Amino acid sequence: MQDKIPAVQTERPPIAILGVPFDSVNLAEILALAGEMIVSGRPHYATTVGVDFLVQSLEDVELRRILFDAHLVVAEEKAVVRAAKILGNPLPENVTVPNLIPQLLTLAEQKNWRVFLLGVDDAVAGQIRARHPKLQLVGAYAPPEKLLLEMDHADILHRLRGAKPDILLVAFGSPKQEKWINMNYREAGVPFVLGAGIAFDFLTGVGKPQKHGAKKLLKFTGAVLRQWLRLRSRKSPPVTGPAEVVPDPFGNLVIHAPKQLGAAEALTYRAEWLRAVESGHIMFDLSATEATDSTGIGLLIRLRKRARELGHQFFLVAPRPSLAAALRLMKLDEFFTVQASVAGAHILLESLARSPVVTSGLQAAELQIRWSGEVTALNSVELGVHTESELSQTSSGMAVVIDLSRVTFVDSTGIGLMLRFKKNLKRRDINLKFTNATAPVRNVFHHTRLEEYLLDEGK
Repeated sequence: MQDKIPAVQTERPPIAILGVPFDSVNLAEILALAGEMIVSGRPHYATTVGVDFLVQSLEDVELRRILFDAHLVVAEEKAVVRAAKILGNPLPENVTVPNLIPQLLTLAEQKNWRVFLLGVDDAVAGQIRARHPKLQLVGAYAPPEKLLLEMDHADILHRLRGAKPDILLVAFGSPKQEKWINMNYREAGVPFVLGAGIAFDFLTGVGKPQKHGAKKLLKFTGAVLRQWLRLRSRKSPPVTGPAEVVPDPFGNLVIHAPKQLGAAEALTYRAEWLRAVESGHIMFDLSATEATDSTGIGLLIRLRKRARELGHQFFLVAPRPSLAAALRLMKLDEFFTVQASVAGAHILLESLARSPVVTSGLQAAELQIRWSGEVTALNSVELGVHTESELSQTSSGMAVVIDLSRVTFVDSTGIGLMLRFKKNLKRRDINLKFTNATAPVRNVFHHTRLEEYLLDEGK
């Protein structure tokens, strides 16, 4: 069981735009939430998202998961705010990094928060000190320019642990900085981590309008319109009465969703459903839900994300065809675990509890290993220990095959783990092959440009 991280609560429910849950917050609320995260002392990360980032996340499974799991997702551009209004849940405003960070640093001066700048040289750090003379700037470091998986993460983490910042601003450019943050923010232990772009243009204190290629803007607009057509927001009367949350015969909780799951229902039931998620595994029964909108989907994403933080399972049960189609449209079908019935969800839950993360078998001169579940920063250490134990059976000249057919997702930390095994075994004259990658896993291989090196395609 993971250590419990306090939930980050916003006043209004989030809205899903192209499958990404945007928090309905203004600048003052962002600063207040950053303060809550810092007071908690637990690691969190926030991200600002514009059109280019959203379009990129449509194709990059890992990037999309990073946005799902972020503790705070902020609309960076007016185009995103306009999209939210079209989809039925207006966001208060767009907040750009160049406008947010000077306010954050000013507040840090007042609160005596410690700040570390990663990806910044001494000259830029000097400019920041000149603008914020009372700031506790406890470190600034620009690591050598390398690919993400070739960086010396251990050295950076050593510097951060020594400095003990409350705020970490990472300036590697997107999506590299978001992927670095997702790989390392837990070990870094910094309460508030934010991607800050590539040039620290926030020094001007003025947000610059984003320029998009015509293809990206057209793709964004088309995707938003398709979502609007699928999930048109419907006005409904205020919701009253408690949500139906009942235990099943096995001790798990079943949430029976209402007939309509929209903005009004999200606002009414969000706190109660979150309390249910905090308590254990959840079967979210959608069999009676005839309509939902982008706010309802946004709440489902956040409930699923909170369950994952706590090590709890979260199943969507019996969604109607229209809702299932909406999840596919927003590329969320791979994010949620969907079952046809509560009984089916329980059977799967028992199976997951029994399934080890690593199984193996030795055949002649080949060791066959099967990984299961997700391979991410959350479980890479445990998975690495189990796999090393199995590899102790090998000797020079043997072959090792790691079957990925039961792996549902892998992030850059998982890819780094695979690279480590590949290189270490090669030094011992042992050939390692990864086989049967699922589509989401193959997507991550593709975006790290390691598909050919790591995956065995039977050539």
